[in-house]
Amino acid sequence: MRPGALALLLGGAAALLAGLAVVVPFLLRATGSSGLLVGFVLSLFPLAIVLLAVFAVDRWEPEPRGLIVLALVWGAVMSVAATALIQPLFLDAFGPRSGAAATLRFLATVEAPVVEESAKGLGLLILMLAAHKYVDGPVDGIVYGMTIAAGFAFTENILYFGRFFSETSGSAASLAVIFTMRGVLSPFAHAMFTGTLGLIMGLAARRWSPGLVVGAFLVGLAPAMLLHNIWNSGGEDFFLLYVLVQIPLFGAAALGVYFLRRAEARLTHARLVEYAQAGWFSPLEVEMLATPRGRSAGLRWAGGVGRRPAMRSFIRTATDLAAARQRVLSGRDVRGYAAAQQELLDRIGRERDALLGVSGGRPQL
Repeated sequence: MRPGALALLLGGAAALLAGLAVVVPFLLRATGSSGLLVGFVLSLFPLAIVLLAVFAVDRWEPEPRGLIVLALVWGAVMSVAATALIQPLFLDAFGPRSGAAATLRFLATVEAPVVEESAKGLGLLILMLAAHKYVDGPVDGIVYGMTIAAGFAFTENILYFGRFFSETSGSAASLAVIFTMRGVLSPFAHAMFTGTLGLIMGLAARRWSPGLVVGAFLVGLAPAMLLHNIWNSGGEDFFLLYVLVQIPLFGAAALGVYFLRRAEARLTHARLVEYAQAGWFSPLEVEMLATPRGRSAGLRWAGGVGRRPAMRSFIRTATDLAAARQRVLSGRDVRGYAAAQQELLDRIGRERDALLGVSGGRPQL
Protein backbone atom coordinates (compact mmCIF):
# COMPACT_ATOMS: atom_id res chain seq x y z
CA MET A 1 0.00 0.00 0.00
CA ARG A 2 1.28 3.46 -0.89
CA PRO A 3 2.31 5.70 2.05
CA GLY A 4 -0.34 8.30 1.15
CA ALA A 5 -3.12 5.71 1.01
CA LEU A 6 -1.90 4.13 4.27
CA ALA A 7 -1.87 7.52 6.00
CA LEU A 8 -5.38 8.24 4.74
CA LEU A 9 -6.59 4.83 5.94
CA LEU A 10 -5.03 5.22 9.38
CA GLY A 11 -6.33 8.78 9.70
CA GLY A 12 -9.82 7.67 8.73
CA ALA A 13 -9.75 4.79 11.22
CA ALA A 14 -8.59 7.11 14.01
CA ALA A 15 -11.35 9.61 13.16
CA LEU A 16 -13.94 6.82 13.17
CA LEU A 17 -12.85 5.57 16.59
CA ALA A 18 -12.92 9.10 17.96
CA GLY A 19 -16.41 9.60 16.51
CA LEU A 20 -17.67 6.35 18.01
CA ALA A 21 -16.22 7.39 21.38
CA VAL A 22 -18.54 10.39 21.25
CA VAL A 23 -21.64 8.88 19.63
CA VAL A 24 -22.02 5.59 21.53
CA PRO A 25 -21.91 7.10 25.06
CA PHE A 26 -24.20 9.92 23.86
CA LEU A 27 -26.79 7.40 22.66
CA LEU A 28 -26.48 5.24 25.77
CA ARG A 29 -27.05 8.21 28.07
CA ALA A 30 -30.15 9.23 26.11
CA THR A 31 -31.71 5.80 25.53
CA GLY A 32 -30.25 3.24 27.93
CA SER A 33 -29.04 -0.14 26.70
CA SER A 34 -32.54 -1.53 26.03
CA GLY A 35 -33.64 1.63 24.25
CA LEU A 36 -30.45 1.59 22.17
CA LEU A 37 -31.15 -1.95 20.99
CA VAL A 38 -34.81 -1.21 20.17
CA GLY A 39 -33.89 2.03 18.43
CA PHE A 40 -31.19 0.30 16.39
CA VAL A 41 -33.55 -2.40 15.14
CA LEU A 42 -36.37 0.00 14.26
CA SER A 43 -33.98 2.41 12.52
CA LEU A 44 -32.94 -0.27 10.05
CA PHE A 45 -36.31 0.04 8.27
CA PRO A 46 -36.09 3.71 7.17
CA LEU A 47 -32.37 3.21 6.47
CA ALA A 48 -33.19 0.36 4.08
CA ILE A 49 -35.82 2.49 2.31
CA VAL A 50 -33.40 5.35 1.67
CA LEU A 51 -30.55 3.08 0.61
CA LEU A 52 -32.82 1.30 -1.86
CA ALA A 53 -33.65 4.72 -3.33
CA VAL A 54 -29.92 5.56 -3.46
CA PHE A 55 -29.19 2.35 -5.37
CA ALA A 56 -32.05 3.10 -7.76
CA VAL A 57 -30.67 6.58 -8.47
CA ASP A 58 -27.15 5.17 -8.79
CA ARG A 59 -27.98 2.34 -11.20
CA TRP A 60 -26.84 3.99 -14.43
CA GLU A 61 -23.25 4.67 -13.39
CA PRO A 62 -22.74 3.02 -9.98
CA GLU A 63 -20.32 4.69 -7.59
CA PRO A 64 -17.54 2.67 -5.92
CA ARG A 65 -19.01 0.73 -3.03
CA GLY A 66 -16.12 1.77 -0.78
CA LEU A 67 -17.03 5.44 -1.19
CA ILE A 68 -20.71 4.69 -0.56
CA VAL A 69 -19.76 2.95 2.69
CA LEU A 70 -17.48 5.86 3.60
CA ALA A 71 -20.32 8.33 3.02
CA LEU A 72 -22.70 6.23 5.11
CA VAL A 73 -20.21 5.98 7.97
CA TRP A 74 -19.55 9.72 7.89
CA GLY A 75 -23.26 10.41 8.19
CA ALA A 76 -23.88 7.85 10.93
CA VAL A 77 -20.82 8.61 13.08
CA MET A 78 -18.75 11.68 12.22
CA SER A 79 -21.56 14.12 11.43
CA VAL A 80 -23.49 13.00 14.54
CA ALA A 81 -20.37 13.38 16.70
CA ALA A 82 -19.73 16.86 15.29
CA THR A 83 -23.36 17.84 15.92
CA ALA A 84 -23.26 16.55 19.51
CA LEU A 85 -20.06 18.49 20.23
CA ILE A 86 -21.02 21.73 18.48
CA GLN A 87 -24.67 21.93 19.54
CA PRO A 88 -24.07 23.18 23.11
CA LEU A 89 -21.48 25.70 21.90
CA PHE A 90 -23.85 26.97 19.21
CA LEU A 91 -26.69 27.23 21.70
CA ASP A 92 -24.51 29.09 24.19
CA ALA A 93 -23.32 31.55 21.55
CA PHE A 94 -26.54 32.24 19.64
CA GLY A 95 -29.45 30.76 21.58
CA PRO A 96 -32.14 32.58 23.56
CA ARG A 97 -31.16 33.56 27.09
CA SER A 98 -34.35 32.41 28.81
CA GLY A 99 -37.44 30.28 28.27
CA ALA A 100 -37.54 26.52 27.70
CA ALA A 101 -40.06 26.86 24.85
CA ALA A 102 -37.91 29.42 23.05
CA THR A 103 -34.84 27.23 23.47
CA LEU A 104 -36.58 24.17 22.05
CA ARG A 105 -37.83 26.15 19.06
CA PHE A 106 -34.36 27.58 18.49
CA LEU A 107 -32.85 24.09 18.57
CA ALA A 108 -35.37 22.80 16.04
CA THR A 109 -35.54 25.71 13.59
CA VAL A 110 -32.07 27.29 13.80
CA GLU A 111 -29.50 25.04 15.45
CA ALA A 112 -30.52 21.77 13.76
CA PRO A 113 -30.60 23.20 10.20
CA VAL A 114 -27.31 25.09 10.60
CA VAL A 115 -25.23 22.61 12.59
CA GLU A 116 -26.55 19.33 11.15
CA GLU A 117 -26.43 20.41 7.50
CA SER A 118 -22.92 21.83 8.00
CA ALA A 119 -21.74 18.59 9.64
CA LYS A 120 -23.23 16.40 6.90
CA GLY A 121 -22.08 18.77 4.15
CA LEU A 122 -18.51 18.78 5.42
CA GLY A 123 -18.31 15.04 4.76
CA LEU A 124 -19.64 15.60 1.24
CA LEU A 125 -17.06 18.32 0.65
CA ILE A 126 -14.19 16.14 1.88
CA LEU A 127 -15.34 13.23 -0.27
CA MET A 128 -15.63 15.38 -3.40
CA LEU A 129 -12.21 16.95 -2.89
CA ALA A 130 -10.48 13.65 -2.08
CA ALA A 131 -12.24 11.48 -4.70
CA HIS A 132 -13.20 14.01 -7.37
CA LYS A 133 -12.58 11.58 -10.22
CA TYR A 134 -15.66 9.64 -9.11
CA VAL A 135 -17.96 12.68 -9.07
CA ASP A 136 -18.96 13.46 -12.65
CA GLY A 137 -22.11 15.51 -12.15
CA PRO A 138 -25.29 16.21 -10.18
CA VAL A 139 -26.48 12.59 -10.00
CA ASP A 140 -23.26 11.56 -8.26
CA GLY A 141 -23.57 14.49 -5.87
CA ILE A 142 -27.15 13.49 -5.04
CA VAL A 143 -26.09 9.87 -4.46
CA TYR A 144 -23.34 10.80 -1.99
CA GLY A 145 -25.48 13.46 -0.32
CA MET A 146 -28.39 11.07 0.16
CA THR A 147 -26.06 8.38 1.50
CA ILE A 148 -24.53 10.69 4.11
CA ALA A 149 -28.03 11.81 5.06
CA ALA A 150 -29.18 8.18 5.36
CA GLY A 151 -26.40 7.50 7.85
CA PHE A 152 -27.18 10.60 9.88
CA ALA A 153 -30.92 9.84 9.95
CA PHE A 154 -30.15 6.26 11.02
CA THR A 155 -28.31 7.38 14.15
CA GLU A 156 -30.81 10.16 14.84
CA ASN A 157 -33.65 7.64 14.59
CA ILE A 158 -31.89 5.38 17.10
CA LEU A 159 -31.88 8.36 19.46
CA TYR A 160 -35.57 9.19 18.94
CA PHE A 161 -36.90 5.64 18.95
CA GLY A 162 -34.72 4.53 21.86
CA ARG A 163 -35.50 7.60 23.97
CA PHE A 164 -39.26 7.19 23.44
CA PHE A 165 -38.97 3.52 24.38
CA SER A 166 -37.15 4.40 27.61
CA GLU A 167 -39.30 7.40 28.58
CA THR A 168 -42.60 5.55 28.02
CA SER A 169 -41.44 2.31 29.70
CA GLY A 170 -41.69 0.42 26.42
CA SER A 171 -45.15 1.69 25.43
CA ALA A 172 -45.94 0.14 22.06
CA ALA A 173 -48.49 2.84 21.21
CA SER A 174 -46.04 5.73 21.79
CA LEU A 175 -43.32 3.92 19.89
CA ALA A 176 -45.71 3.26 16.99
CA VAL A 177 -46.52 6.98 16.73
CA ILE A 178 -42.90 8.15 16.56
CA PHE A 179 -42.00 5.30 14.21
CA THR A 180 -44.82 6.26 11.86
CA MET A 181 -43.77 9.92 11.93
CA ARG A 182 -40.08 9.32 11.27
CA GLY A 183 -39.82 5.88 9.74
CA VAL A 184 -42.90 5.79 7.49
CA LEU A 185 -43.95 9.36 6.69
CA SER A 186 -40.54 11.02 6.53
CA PRO A 187 -37.65 8.62 5.84
CA PHE A 188 -36.45 10.89 3.00
CA ALA A 189 -36.42 14.19 4.94
CA HIS A 190 -32.67 14.33 5.58
CA ALA A 191 -32.00 12.81 2.15
CA MET A 192 -33.81 15.73 0.52
CA PHE A 193 -31.91 18.32 2.57
CA THR A 194 -28.40 16.99 1.91
CA GLY A 195 -29.31 15.70 -1.54
CA THR A 196 -30.03 19.31 -2.52
CA LEU A 197 -26.53 20.28 -1.41
CA GLY A 198 -25.13 17.31 -3.36
CA LEU A 199 -27.02 18.41 -6.47
CA ILE A 200 -25.49 21.89 -6.39
CA MET A 201 -21.98 20.60 -5.66
CA GLY A 202 -22.33 17.95 -8.38
CA LEU A 203 -23.22 20.63 -10.93
CA ALA A 204 -20.05 22.50 -9.95
CA ALA A 205 -18.00 19.31 -10.21
CA ARG A 206 -18.74 18.99 -13.94
CA ARG A 207 -15.96 21.50 -14.57
CA TRP A 208 -13.52 20.59 -11.85
CA SER A 209 -12.02 23.30 -9.68
CA PRO A 210 -11.51 22.95 -5.92
CA GLY A 211 -12.45 26.59 -5.43
CA LEU A 212 -15.64 26.13 -7.45
CA VAL A 213 -16.65 23.08 -5.42
CA VAL A 214 -15.99 24.88 -2.12
CA GLY A 215 -18.05 27.82 -3.39
CA ALA A 216 -20.86 25.46 -4.38
CA PHE A 217 -20.69 23.94 -0.89
CA LEU A 218 -21.20 27.35 0.72
CA VAL A 219 -24.01 28.26 -1.69
CA GLY A 220 -25.68 24.84 -1.43
CA LEU A 221 -25.85 24.97 2.36
CA ALA A 222 -28.48 27.73 2.13
CA PRO A 223 -31.27 25.69 0.43
CA ALA A 224 -30.36 22.61 2.50
CA MET A 225 -30.73 24.62 5.71
CA LEU A 226 -33.89 26.29 4.45
CA LEU A 227 -35.57 22.96 3.64
CA HIS A 228 -34.53 21.64 7.06
CA ASN A 229 -35.95 24.75 8.73
CA ILE A 230 -39.28 24.43 6.89
CA TRP A 231 -39.54 20.77 7.87
CA ASN A 232 -38.82 21.46 11.55
CA SER A 233 -41.15 24.48 11.72
CA GLY A 234 -44.34 22.50 11.21
CA GLY A 235 -45.28 22.11 14.87
CA GLU A 236 -49.03 21.63 15.25
CA ASP A 237 -49.43 22.23 11.51
CA PHE A 238 -47.14 19.33 10.62
CA PHE A 239 -49.66 17.30 8.63
CA LEU A 240 -50.91 20.36 6.73
CA LEU A 241 -47.31 21.29 5.91
CA TYR A 242 -46.60 17.69 4.98
CA VAL A 243 -49.45 17.56 2.45
CA LEU A 244 -49.10 21.06 1.00
CA VAL A 245 -45.31 21.42 0.98
CA GLN A 246 -43.36 18.24 1.68
CA ILE A 247 -45.20 15.88 -0.68
CA PRO A 248 -44.97 18.32 -3.63
CA LEU A 249 -41.29 18.91 -2.84
CA PHE A 250 -40.63 15.16 -2.76
CA GLY A 251 -42.47 14.73 -6.06
CA ALA A 252 -40.44 17.54 -7.64
CA ALA A 253 -37.22 15.99 -6.32
CA ALA A 254 -38.10 12.57 -7.75
CA LEU A 255 -38.98 14.13 -11.11
CA GLY A 256 -35.74 16.11 -11.10
CA VAL A 257 -33.68 12.98 -10.44
CA TYR A 258 -35.50 11.21 -13.29
CA PHE A 259 -34.57 13.93 -15.79
CA LEU A 260 -30.99 14.07 -14.51
CA ARG A 261 -30.72 10.31 -15.03
CA ARG A 262 -32.03 10.77 -18.59
CA ALA A 263 -29.39 13.44 -19.22
CA GLU A 264 -26.69 11.13 -17.85
CA ALA A 265 -27.81 8.38 -20.23
CA ARG A 266 -27.70 10.80 -23.18
CA LEU A 267 -24.11 11.76 -22.33
CA THR A 268 -23.10 8.10 -22.16
CA HIS A 269 -24.73 7.49 -25.54
CA ALA A 270 -23.01 10.49 -27.13
CA ARG A 271 -19.55 9.46 -25.94
CA LEU A 272 -19.95 5.81 -27.00
CA VAL A 273 -21.13 6.94 -30.45
CA GLU A 274 -17.71 8.63 -30.81
CA TYR A 275 -16.00 5.34 -30.00
CA ALA A 276 -18.30 3.54 -32.42
CA GLN A 277 -17.27 5.94 -35.18
CA ALA A 278 -13.67 4.88 -34.53
CA GLY A 279 -14.65 1.20 -34.77
CA TRP A 280 -14.60 0.20 -31.12
CA PHE A 281 -18.33 -0.55 -30.93
CA SER A 282 -21.02 -1.44 -33.41
CA PRO A 283 -24.14 0.76 -33.54
CA LEU A 284 -26.15 -2.09 -32.01
CA GLU A 285 -23.68 -2.34 -29.14
CA VAL A 286 -24.02 1.38 -28.46
CA GLU A 287 -27.79 1.02 -28.20
CA MET A 288 -27.39 -1.97 -25.92
CA LEU A 289 -24.83 -0.28 -23.67
CA ALA A 290 -26.15 3.28 -23.55
CA THR A 291 -29.95 3.13 -23.48
CA PRO A 292 -32.21 1.82 -20.68
CA ARG A 293 -34.15 -0.36 -23.11
CA GLY A 294 -30.98 -1.72 -24.67
CA ARG A 295 -29.47 -2.58 -21.31
CA SER A 296 -32.60 -4.40 -20.23
CA ALA A 297 -32.66 -6.41 -23.46
CA GLY A 298 -28.96 -7.22 -23.19
CA LEU A 299 -29.28 -8.39 -19.60
CA ARG A 300 -32.29 -10.56 -20.47
CA TRP A 301 -30.36 -12.20 -23.29
CA ALA A 302 -27.27 -12.70 -21.12
CA GLY A 303 -29.40 -14.16 -18.32
CA GLY A 304 -30.84 -16.67 -20.75
CA VAL A 305 -27.40 -18.00 -21.65
CA GLY A 306 -25.95 -17.83 -18.15
CA ARG A 307 -23.76 -14.77 -18.76
CA ARG A 308 -25.57 -12.02 -16.88
CA PRO A 309 -22.53 -11.10 -14.68
CA ALA A 310 -20.38 -10.81 -17.81
CA MET A 311 -22.94 -8.50 -19.41
CA ARG A 312 -23.04 -6.35 -16.27
CA SER A 313 -19.25 -6.01 -16.38
CA PHE A 314 -19.38 -5.12 -20.09
CA ILE A 315 -21.99 -2.41 -19.44
CA ARG A 316 -20.10 -1.03 -16.43
CA THR A 317 -16.78 -0.78 -18.27
CA ALA A 318 -18.39 0.91 -21.27
CA THR A 319 -20.05 3.41 -18.92
CA ASP A 320 -16.72 4.07 -17.19
CA LEU A 321 -15.14 4.65 -20.60
CA ALA A 322 -17.81 7.18 -21.56
CA ALA A 323 -17.49 8.94 -18.21
CA ALA A 324 -13.70 9.16 -18.52
CA ARG A 325 -13.98 10.76 -21.96
CA GLN A 326 -16.65 13.18 -20.72
CA ARG A 327 -14.36 14.31 -17.89
CA VAL A 328 -11.62 15.10 -20.38
CA LEU A 329 -13.99 16.98 -22.69
CA SER A 330 -15.05 19.11 -19.73
CA GLY A 331 -11.42 19.87 -18.88
CA ARG A 332 -10.95 17.37 -16.03
CA ASP A 333 -8.50 14.48 -15.51
CA VAL A 334 -6.58 15.22 -18.72
CA ARG A 335 -3.29 13.97 -17.30
CA GLY A 336 -3.00 10.21 -17.65
CA TYR A 337 -6.15 9.98 -19.76
CA ALA A 338 -4.53 8.16 -22.69
CA ALA A 339 -3.27 5.30 -20.51
CA ALA A 340 -6.56 5.06 -18.61
CA GLN A 341 -8.52 5.03 -21.88
CA GLN A 342 -6.36 2.28 -23.34
CA GLU A 343 -6.76 0.16 -20.21
CA LEU A 344 -10.54 0.50 -20.42
CA LEU A 345 -10.56 -0.30 -24.13
CA ASP A 346 -8.44 -3.39 -23.54
CA ARG A 347 -10.85 -4.46 -20.81
CA ILE A 348 -13.79 -3.88 -23.18
CA GLY A 349 -12.16 -6.22 -25.66
CA ARG A 350 -11.61 -8.96 -23.10
CA GLU A 351 -15.14 -8.66 -21.74
CA ARG A 352 -16.63 -8.77 -25.25
CA ASP A 353 -14.58 -11.90 -25.96
CA ALA A 354 -15.83 -13.52 -22.75
CA LEU A 355 -19.42 -12.54 -23.49
CA LEU A 356 -19.67 -13.32 -27.19
CA GLY A 357 -16.58 -15.31 -28.07
CA VAL A 358 -15.45 -12.56 -30.48
CA SER A 359 -11.72 -11.90 -30.75
CA GLY A 360 -9.47 -9.63 -32.73
CA GLY A 361 -7.86 -6.24 -32.45
CA ARG A 362 -9.62 -2.93 -32.63
CA PRO A 363 -8.37 0.30 -34.11
CA GLN A 364 -7.00 3.10 -31.94
CA LEU A 365 -9.28 6.06 -31.23
